Amino acid sequence: MKILVVDDEADVQPLFVQRFRKEIRSGELDFSFALSGEEAVTYMEQHPSEIVLILSDINMPGMSGIELLRQIRERYNTPPPVIMMITAYSDKENYQQAMQYGADDFLTKPLDFNALKDKFKTLAF
Repeated sequence: MKILVVDDEADVQPLFVQRFRKEIRSGELDFSFALSGEEAVTYMEQHPSEIVLILSDINMPGMSGIELLRQIRERYNTPPPVIMMITAYSDKENYQQAMQYGADDFLTKPLDFNALKDKFKTLAF
């Protein structure tokens, strides 16, 4: 399963690689990373049908995760990627906006990687 992780914090990539090394080694999961919403849009334009799941931070400089979500839902509907929004703030407004624009899930930081692994298993395509 191809996953695009979008987060402006550079330490997110090594964290995901460490936490999912077994799944990456087995080929079960394949991660790509973008440091901004803009970078994620460019990646999606270059690899439109590859991405099955997007994990996006909400609070990023430049394009927010909510704006990224809105753009992806407008442009990519066949097949639509599963989109999980991530935020350090579990505030009602972000949650409502994320759901309004078509988020499939809403996660709070710090991420519970065991719960995330379970979510990935339920999504196995």
